[in-house]
Amino acid sequence: MTIEDVYRYMISGYFGVMEMDSYKLKEYVLNDIKNYIKEYMKDNPSENFNLDEEVENIKNNVSVKTKLQDALLVLNKMDNAPMDLILDIKHRLKTIK
Repeated sequence: MTIEDVYRYMISGYFGVMEMDSYKLKEYVLNDIKNYIKEYMKDNPSENFNLDEEVENIKNNVSVKTKLQDALLVLNKMDNAPMDLILDIKHRLKTIK
């Protein structure tokens, strides 16, 4: 897995959490994920990655199911991820066919 692939699944995971409208503390978690991504990108730079282009591509072309799966990956890597959100995402994934 390349560093660019890691960036992509992190960004996709961010959008996966955005899909969780039922979660009341979503904005706080999104801020935590954004900071996590920024720190990761600062510590692991890539010259071949166009952030704006990739964000638009992921936002418009990646399925909700994939975004939610990526959200689980990102949340599991974070230290302070809320377990109730992780469980809500897993439940929502079971309802998607």
